[in-house]
Amino acid sequence: MEFKDYYQILGVSKNATDDEIKKAYRKLARKLHPDLNPNDKEAHKKFQEINEANEVLSDPEKRKKYDQYGKDWQHAEQFEQARRSQQQRGAYSESFSGDFGSGDFSEFFNSMFGGRGGTHTRREAKFRGEDYHAELQLNLADVYKTHQQVLTVNGKNIRITIPAGVEDGQKIRIKGHGGPGINGGPNGDLYIGFHIINNSKFKRDGKDLYGNADVDLYTAVLGGEITVDTFDGKAKLSIKPETQNGTRVRLKGKGFPAYKKEGEFGDLVITLNVKIPTGLTEKQKELFEQLVKLSSQ
Repeated sequence: MEFKDYYQILGVSKNATDDEIKKAYRKLARKLHPDLNPNDKEAHKKFQEINEANEVLSDPEKRKKYDQYGKDWQHAEQFEQARRSQQQRGAYSESFSGDFGSGDFSEFFNSMFGGRGGTHTRREAKFRGEDYHAELQLNLADVYKTHQQVLTVNGKNIRITIPAGVEDGQKIRIKGHGGPGINGGPNGDLYIGFHIINNSKFKRDGKDLYGNADVDLYTAVLGGEITVDTFDGKAKLSIKPETQNGTRVRLKGKGFPAYKKEGEFGDLVITLNVKIPTGLTEKQKELFEQLVKLSSQ
């Protein structure tokens, strides 16, 4: 197995902070995302590599194992278990430590478990594969409807269904698509975290959406009807006479889809902004002055 320098892949130092690693990953993910490079195989390969690097370096425990064991970090626990077992039987007394990134650990691990060139009896214990973690960046409009995407994980294309209503920071598990098991053990799982970018004009709170709409003074005073934007089109909104600035109107079922609840939507809450007319003619000013006189009687 080839050693991959995850720090170099993300362009950070080995002393990089968690925040520096996160920023470096997101910057590269935006640049190399398959949606932006549909026909660029090299970009796809690099995108896979940065996801793999971020999966390890963003997890404190995995990063610690990687720093100590290099490319064999996924087998660190098995190695420690085997070493303790050998020590208890007095068959192994040396102490191993340090950076195994160059591959020293692989040879020792093989000998412990009966690999090529090993002298010990092969163990039949089965170990579950490592779980993989990846982040998928989507726009809010992408999760308005259930859709499918193809992800490349360790050279394999995986078609996943992304349910409508997924929220920022939410994770889903895809069973059996993590690291391979050892000695016939089950594969690990793939966990995908979602980073949802809201570049719409609406604020999202769960399945409810919040927006604004302007109302001219005359409609606010006399009542009427205006057209407002919704997430998937436009809708007519009735304005009651004497509507005040800042009034909130709720449009039932015009919000965001509820997660894994087919056909269920939240509400759209519109805050009305009453616009004061400008550039009045002399006649319009006279009419307003008459209104003032009438209201003071």
